[in-house]
Amino acid sequence: MAGERQRTTRVVIVGGGTAGWMTAAAIARLLPHRAEVHLIESEAIGVVGVGEATLPHIRAFNERLGIPEAEFMARTRATFKLGIEFRDWGAIGDSYIHPFGTFGTGSGAVDFHHYYARLLREGAELPPLDRLSYACALAREGRFAMPEMDRRSLAGTFGYAYQFDALLFAPYLRGIAEEMGARRSEGIVVDVERDDESGDIVAVTLADGTRIEGDLFVDCSGFRSLLLGETLGEPFEDWSRWLPADRAVAMPCRTETAVTPYTSAIAMPAGWRWRIPLQHRTGNGYVYASDFLSDDAAAAALRGVVEGEALADPRPLRFKAGRRRQSWSHNCVGIGLASGFLEPLESTSIYLVQQAITLLIELFPDGRTSAADRDEFNRVIDLEYDRIRDFLILHYHATTRSDSPFWDYVRTMPIPDSLSEKLELWRRRGRVVKYREGVFLDASWIAVYMGQGIVPQGWDPRADAPPDGDLRRGIGSLAEQIAAEVARRPGHRAFIDGYCPMAEAA
Repeated sequence: MAGERQRTTRVVIVGGGTAGWMTAAAIARLLPHRAEVHLIESEAIGVVGVGEATLPHIRAFNERLGIPEAEFMARTRATFKLGIEFRDWGAIGDSYIHPFGTFGTGSGAVDFHHYYARLLREGAELPPLDRLSYACALAREGRFAMPEMDRRSLAGTFGYAYQFDALLFAPYLRGIAEEMGARRSEGIVVDVERDDESGDIVAVTLADGTRIEGDLFVDCSGFRSLLLGETLGEPFEDWSRWLPADRAVAMPCRTETAVTPYTSAIAMPAGWRWRIPLQHRTGNGYVYASDFLSDDAAAAALRGVVEGEALADPRPLRFKAGRRRQSWSHNCVGIGLASGFLEPLESTSIYLVQQAITLLIELFPDGRTSAADRDEFNRVIDLEYDRIRDFLILHYHATTRSDSPFWDYVRTMPIPDSLSEKLELWRRRGRVVKYREGVFLDASWIAVYMGQGIVPQGWDPRADAPPDGDLRRGIGSLAEQIAAEVARRPGHRAFIDGYCPMAEAA
């Protein structure tokens, strides 16, 4: 029995890019005694390579792989990310930041937003919510410093992620994976062989005739979903009725303004555009719904708003929001775009890759694939997709905009019951639904609710205890304290230049 548990599993990864090489590096690093990793990719097949912004969870992933932060940032020409700025979403002229940190001091029996909502409803003049979050204030001032370890201090109430060049990340991970023993084959898969009895995948054949056998197959083939979708026929659940943006056009430019420690999502007439500042350039893109805007008009609109000289022609992308009904079917696991896609509004693509890899390692097959393990993987991944879906829909639906057909549609469209329930709890009680699984915690939901004008009508009754005057003075003092703390931190660019200046191209 012990010998069976130590059996080496032949893992065949179809597709490279960020998803493929993240998977290869993680399995090779963390399961060297259990797995042989063989990745197949073709230089003739391009990678999407547009997603350049991340969530703080990637730091833990890199640490588990033994990746030095400063080296990684230099090699991928990365900048720091304290959150996402949303401009013109609730109404034209609005601006708020979804921070990677708390509002208030991050401590206390009653969450800070209950006190803030109470005073707003009572007509108090208060500092903007952004000034009451250390992460938001740091971002607005264009400054950066590492979080303090003491979570009781204001400078310990935030986290951070990265903004990096995705086209440099995969080659960096490839070097790590191959150093750990992962093999790579160049070629295009032209045939997939399945077992007649079980339906499991047995082998794949490349265009040059090479046949590669495996025990576990990981589909990282992108939107094509070669194994999970085309071969195994796993159905795709279409969510475009709630997330109608189905295209994007991307174009990098020279940076002519400050290298901000945050990503910007700026609402446009038929969707929104991103601005992602890297050390060497700025990434730009317009995510839009083709039912409301033509491709040529989208490209022209993007050209008209980028801040500096374009470094390439606009690059079109097509996609559909949704996920496969099962991300693990038979002996095949879909990771990344092969499993599903949720637009890049909250930078969740790499997070979903990371979560799938982490869960696969935790449930790694002990010999033959277990139905119980497969079901648990699908349960957790489905929850991740579903809860991110609701969070993204909230951004669109919670708007007062009626200036274009697109915004009229998303403002008035029916939404999932799961989101309706969350909105009702927030409106009535200022309550954020809590889950054991799911990426976005209280501060994330609060930032969008309040930033887009949904102030709760009620709050935790314990928030009524402090006298109004004491609360107002306390909030004013907190804003002043945060401003003073932030003013002592170095500028974002200065911090980068001293910590992780970009490596020159090889």
